[in-house]
Amino acid sequence: MAERGVDVSALPQEVREQLAELDLELSEGDITQKGYEKKRAKLLAPYLAQTQNLAPPPAYDEQSPGPSSAPAPEPGPGPSNSSSSSSSRQRRTRRRHRSSGTRDERYRSDIHTEAVQAALAKHKEEKMALPMPTKRRSAYVQSPIDNCTPPDSSSSSDDEAVSSESAGPQHSPDTWINSSLHASSTSSSASSTLSHGESRPAQAAQSQQAPPPPAFAQPPHSHSQPSALAEAFAATRIDPGGGVGPPDVPSQAQARGSRVDLPTNAVVRGMSRGQSRSSMMETADVRRVGRGVPVSSRVSTKIQQLLNTLKRPKRPELSEFFMDDQEEIVEVPRVDPNTPKPEGRQIIPVKGEPLGVVSNWPPALQAALARWGATQGKSPALTALDITGKPLYTLTYGKLWSRSVKLAYTLLNKLGTKNEQILKPGDRVALVYPNSDPAMFWVAFYGCLLAEVIPVPIEVPLSRKDAGSSQVGFLLGSCGVGLALTSEICLKGLPKTPTGEILQFKGWPRLKWVVTDSKYLTKPSKDWQPHIPTANTDTAYIEYKASKEGTVMGVAVSKVALLTHCQALTQACNYCEGETLVNVLDFKKDMGLWHGVLTSVMNRIHTISVPYAVMKACPLSWVQRVHIHKARVALVKCRDLHWAMMAHKDQRETSLASLRMLVVADGANPWSVSSCDAFLNVFQAYGLKPEVICPCATSPEAMTVAIRRPGVPGAPLPARAVLSMTGLSHGVIRVNTEDKNSALTVQDVGHVMPGALMCIVKPDGPPMLCKTDEIGEIVVNSRAGGNMYYGLSGVTKNTFEVIPVNASGAPIGEIPFVRSGLLGFVGPGSLIFVVGKNEGLLMVSGRRHNADDLVATALAVEPVKTVYRGRIAVFSVTVFFDERIVIVAEQRPDASEEDSFQWMSRVLQAIDSIHQVGLYCLALVPANTLPKTPLGGIHISDTKQLFLEGALHPCNILMCPHTCVTNMPKPRQKQPVGVGPASIMVGNLVAGKRIAQAAGRDLGLIEDQDLVRKLCMWPTMMHQYLTEALQWRAQTDPDHTLYVLLNAKGVAVCTATCVQLHKRAEKIAAALMERSGINIGENVVLLYPPGIDLIAAFYGCLYAGCIPVTVRPPHPQNLSATLPTVRMIIDVSKAACILTTQVLTRILRSKEAAASVNIKTWPIIIDTDDLPRKRPPTIYKPPNAEVIAYLDFSVSTTGMLTGVKISHAAVSALCRSIKLQCELYSSRQIAICLDPYCGLGFVLWCLASVYSGHQSILIPPMELESSLTLWLSTLSQYRIRDTFCSYSVMELCTKGLGGQTEMLRARGVNLSCVRSCVVIAEERPRLALTHSFSKLFKDIGLSTRAVSTAFGSRVNLAICLQGTTGPDPSTVYVDMKSLRHDRVRLVERGAPQSLSLMESGTILPGVRVIIVNPETRGPLGDSHLGEIWVNSPHNATGYYTIYGEENLQADHFNTKLSFGDPQTLWAKTGYLGFVKRTELTDSSGDRHDALFVVGSLDETLELRGLRYHPIDIETSVSRAHRSIGESAVFTWTNLLVVVAELCGSEQDALDLVPLVTNVVLEEHHLIVGVVVIVDPGVIPINSRGEKQRMHLRDSFLADQLDPIYVAYNM
Repeated sequence: MAERGVDVSALPQEVREQLAELDLELSEGDITQKGYEKKRAKLLAPYLAQTQNLAPPPAYDEQSPGPSSAPAPEPGPGPSNSSSSSSSRQRRTRRRHRSSGTRDERYRSDIHTEAVQAALAKHKEEKMALPMPTKRRSAYVQSPIDNCTPPDSSSSSDDEAVSSESAGPQHSPDTWINSSLHASSTSSSASSTLSHGESRPAQAAQSQQAPPPPAFAQPPHSHSQPSALAEAFAATRIDPGGGVGPPDVPSQAQARGSRVDLPTNAVVRGMSRGQSRSSMMETADVRRVGRGVPVSSRVSTKIQQLLNTLKRPKRPELSEFFMDDQEEIVEVPRVDPNTPKPEGRQIIPVKGEPLGVVSNWPPALQAALARWGATQGKSPALTALDITGKPLYTLTYGKLWSRSVKLAYTLLNKLGTKNEQILKPGDRVALVYPNSDPAMFWVAFYGCLLAEVIPVPIEVPLSRKDAGSSQVGFLLGSCGVGLALTSEICLKGLPKTPTGEILQFKGWPRLKWVVTDSKYLTKPSKDWQPHIPTANTDTAYIEYKASKEGTVMGVAVSKVALLTHCQALTQACNYCEGETLVNVLDFKKDMGLWHGVLTSVMNRIHTISVPYAVMKACPLSWVQRVHIHKARVALVKCRDLHWAMMAHKDQRETSLASLRMLVVADGANPWSVSSCDAFLNVFQAYGLKPEVICPCATSPEAMTVAIRRPGVPGAPLPARAVLSMTGLSHGVIRVNTEDKNSALTVQDVGHVMPGALMCIVKPDGPPMLCKTDEIGEIVVNSRAGGNMYYGLSGVTKNTFEVIPVNASGAPIGEIPFVRSGLLGFVGPGSLIFVVGKNEGLLMVSGRRHNADDLVATALAVEPVKTVYRGRIAVFSVTVFFDERIVIVAEQRPDASEEDSFQWMSRVLQAIDSIHQVGLYCLALVPANTLPKTPLGGIHISDTKQLFLEGALHPCNILMCPHTCVTNMPKPRQKQPVGVGPASIMVGNLVAGKRIAQAAGRDLGLIEDQDLVRKLCMWPTMMHQYLTEALQWRAQTDPDHTLYVLLNAKGVAVCTATCVQLHKRAEKIAAALMERSGINIGENVVLLYPPGIDLIAAFYGCLYAGCIPVTVRPPHPQNLSATLPTVRMIIDVSKAACILTTQVLTRILRSKEAAASVNIKTWPIIIDTDDLPRKRPPTIYKPPNAEVIAYLDFSVSTTGMLTGVKISHAAVSALCRSIKLQCELYSSRQIAICLDPYCGLGFVLWCLASVYSGHQSILIPPMELESSLTLWLSTLSQYRIRDTFCSYSVMELCTKGLGGQTEMLRARGVNLSCVRSCVVIAEERPRLALTHSFSKLFKDIGLSTRAVSTAFGSRVNLAICLQGTTGPDPSTVYVDMKSLRHDRVRLVERGAPQSLSLMESGTILPGVRVIIVNPETRGPLGDSHLGEIWVNSPHNATGYYTIYGEENLQADHFNTKLSFGDPQTLWAKTGYLGFVKRTELTDSSGDRHDALFVVGSLDETLELRGLRYHPIDIETSVSRAHRSIGESAVFTWTNLLVVVAELCGSEQDALDLVPLVTNVVLEEHHLIVGVVVIVDPGVIPINSRGEKQRMHLRDSFLADQLDPIYVAYNM
């Protein structure tokens, strides 16, 4: 940047001032970074040339004075003499008044800072290590300079110093920039220790004698530094030498079986990286592939740290187990017997001194103005300042009166046409004037009073996106405002439409704009005089007020209240005629309006108005005005005291001796006491007297509640109260004697106003009077207060008409009080003390905390390096039945990741120590991005809204749900299960209920030979094998087309008749038989794309007596990821041969393949494309039907590769069952859009047509990617009645064609022919997807009854399939809380915490299912949740195991019930579900038993003693934010990990962390341990559209996901 070569301190004073002004503009967001740099370069250009030969100046870090500032870096080499040191002192002084850039000194307190530092030191001894989030470089949301500033070595911590020493010589900025660019484009998180797979033996050795770990984890540096520290850290945290780790973290010492030598980085859609790394267990049980991820990997280290941190005990001890889940499961906090309770007597209302009656007080405020305008016309009323702080013009009382009268006349008579009057007395008018134009505002305000219309002053709207803009619209609407007064300059500055009209602001009513400059006003005729009635109860003006929720309401002030308030202020402040008053406050409302516009006119005071813009440019301007004008009174805020204090050294000749009263408007803020003290300390030398400082307490509703009266010189100053913060949090007053770290010092705000009555009531519930030592809300009865929220009578009653009651509930009188919104108590001598505001109150676990107190603590934690201009917002959000505290701060553009994270960790500790409350979330956002209030503060309610909507875009975030969510019940302890007396079986009943079992219809045999011929069916009596069926069809009906394969254009590229298929199968059988080394009964892998070649190869194997194993071919563009999976199945199945195509043969032997697997050890590869026409000598016939027909390999959702054996008998039974259920015969056509490699998809693709004779139209699912409409247009074109698809196909059509139904209709696509569309799956039906599909395509004829689902498992490929005869699938709603307890409780639709479940299709003929308790193995009753067991002739025979290990097989495939029917053999599906008897009847006329699948037992997450189904948590997560696409959950060491795919921009990434944590806590009562945000498509999904969660887990733990952000929730 331009100033790098310039010593700023050596520049002329004028240039330095301009530079400071520029800095301020940038920090306030008034200028862009580009504009700033341009102007700055221009200013410095003349001085650049002079400094070319000088050494660079020392690094300067903006700091605030005081004990919290960090030590300044040592100055660099360079000529240093006395002049340079004095100039640097000047520079420090000049900058010091800007150091609001480093922290907000309103909350500054040296005592508190010391307390915070002491608390942090205590924590440091405990060495708490927080895992630092992992962030991808591109996700750093920083200002542009972040990308081009080399790391500043001066600000590095000790940790960084260690790593930079090991990095060798320091590089120049250029090399740093290059390396950072290189790093950002490479791997995931730059802190990955071995991101490119290289080994670092040297560092491994180093870690042997590693130093102890730092208190905070190493941040992810983007520049290439060796992370020896990180590795040393990993080595220190987890003892590789078999050291004892925590009980729930497996150590590496637990052997996971032998390893298979396979690449570690392989991952596939449908197979994962984890799969290829799976270790084979000694038993070679491929179903349970063991997984070992080295625990010392980087991610696991962080999780380990998280676990260590979480092991620290939480504060409240939790009560015993909850047993009954029917009630709401929230821990009710027990009352601590040591909680301080109020012990005083009931408070007596405090009375202010009587309001004196002065003979010359006017009957109305307008009358006072009329009087001064007539008698003291030349007397100055108002002096306005220009931007430099110099007087711009003075408005006299004469001018103020004449202009106000002109405006009143114009408003009443000149706005409409001659006959119509636009404004009538009592109408409301908006006053829109900037802060820099007090005179126009004064004239408008008094003009409205004289015209008897009601002014509503509001802020000038700057854009449609102003913070709270729509709420201001609500105010204008509720007040019925239709007209806005403004100045010409202001009107020109308002945002406009391209046509030049004023923009319609969001939520605003349509306004007519009127310019009030003098030249546009009409002079009234001689006889016209404004009507000035005596003050009455009509509304005089409306002052706006924003509530805690952000709603803006109008407080109506009556004419009599306005007058009485001015009289009370005059008496309390002892105002005299002709005094001078300096006003720094906003003159549109509150103290600025009451003192500076109203009371001043009543007393003919000369007001000097100092606008906010002047204060920004010259913070000392108000002090100078007091000095120059010998002002008697000044109205300021703590902020102004602080700014003046910072800049006072620039000004030598200043005297504040004339001041008799310095009114501190926010003196009710408990943190104002330190500002007042510090200001007095500095300015006592300039004539400021201690007794003139007058803090006051105000609120829009009660107006001035109390004000300290100006003291008598020499009188003792009022005492302070030093209160215990713990006592305050319980709402009681206790003087702090023991722990000075958690003390709050408050000053009084004086006595009650004259003529007022005040008492303290409980802030919530009925307005019961508090005890004398209890904190409550101040309520006031006075004629000088607001009287309603205009237009909102409902809210008005609760605030303006409160009648306090005593302990017995009886009202203390008739008179109504007004709630002030201030929390406080009455101290000795009836002095009022205020400790906070209702709107800043945070009620956490029954204790009260004040937002301002938390801000003060956060600011005391050395924010210099991190927080931008001390901008911190504190608010609470309601999550899981309690309020949770959120702190959001703006981060300085130059703050490093590590500084920010360290600051957040320290704030966490400080607040925990001092306030004994846990923070829920700490977020840092880029500088100048939080919504602002008109005067530059943070708009809290808008910030909260952005946080809850996920639109805050933080650049750093730390969630601490584990620490602060203490109302979770204790984990459920499972009761011991046993078959007790309640489970006694009587006939078909268990525990008094019908046994939960269901069966499909009978799988009968057709004896009638005529019917056989008629249906062109092969006689089942004679043939048991599919090979015989194919031969029979080739003889009896050779030219009947069995298969039609379509390409992406919908063209039939290949067909197969019965005889063609038979001959192709013979060719392949002959080729197999000729090859030596391939014997009968050996396994042969079929590696084909979806098509007819695959079918022919399957029957070829059967003809040759081999056992086919279908395998999905590798993806040619992604061999490294997909080929290892193919290799694995080939190795596991011990295949003797591979049948494949020419193209795939070339791929298997290519160089690319050699990079992923060992291509020299492939079994025999036979290319079946150009085989000679040969017939096999014989066609093999198995000796019996129990012989294995084929092996079905599949990857389950839990990442297990499972091969099952399917016998010939099972194949025939399954095909017959499907034929009966779907009524399939030769003249029928079905369309299949499924993957043909396993499960029911393979059966429908390859087997069913040969058995039943129907024609199958085959649509490979991958063709849909290039032609989305292929499947639907095929259904329409061929008039298909029955079609089968997968969820992924349905999802593709729903997402891709959802908005194109009109286009499909125009193309003539009509789905009214479709009778059944069955989704083939091994999971719970996805109701939302099937419903949206039916709904979307209803417009093109799809029947809402057509879509249904099937259900199969590994032990039985098809258990349910919605056929043509059964009743429609039924839907039930179950209570999710009960499901977690393994119970089923049916509820009404729309009940809270309900889950809709759809029946998984009708049970197939010949299939019986029973619901069994997986632990006792006893049958369960109807509507009870248990494991689904199945008995059917088409059950698989067993798992295919290499060494013939039979134990698992017997367990899963041949199991008996523990009681009831101990003879039947059942197979365990591994799925949880229940059977419910419905009111519907099936084809036999009996009541229909519906089977509902809830989820896979292997996939369930056991957390807190409850059973969770991942899909339920994922559904909630996906709903949390529009940018979340897919999500997946898994557990690791008892922590719940949520992975969410981000579909929006990367700046949304960190917004998702709190939303995901909130939704899981709210809906599932679980605390998320880790939130991982990744790119779309990272979550692996198999061919059936099911998530591969375990593969995802392995990839995460092996640090292979390249996440955008990983948050470790504390």
